[in-house]
Amino acid sequence: METQDTEFSCHAPDAAAVFLAGTFNDWKPWTLPLTRSDDGMWWTSVPLETGRHEFKFIVDGKWCCESGCEHEYHGCPKCCANPFGTMNRVVEIS
Repeated sequence: METQDTEFSCHAPDAAAVFLAGTFNDWKPWTLPLTRSDDGMWWTSVPLETGRHEFKFIVDGKWCCESGCEHEYHGCPKCCANPFGTMNRVVEIS
């Protein structure tokens, strides 16, 4: 199956560490660290197979869809509910 490099970014200027977890790495919270840029953005690129993938960021140990977002994304087209009563972000690779 083909893969496509997919960039993930998170604005967390005060964070000490940001990681990415999702369906593409079995939700392992410490395997995909993001790199911080001078403007407070954190980013990484992950090769993803075609299809739908769910993910979250782990910002200083706290799981979130986006840093600083304390509300749920009900109705957000980039999110979906998970079994834990919170939301996951979604990315579609075609």
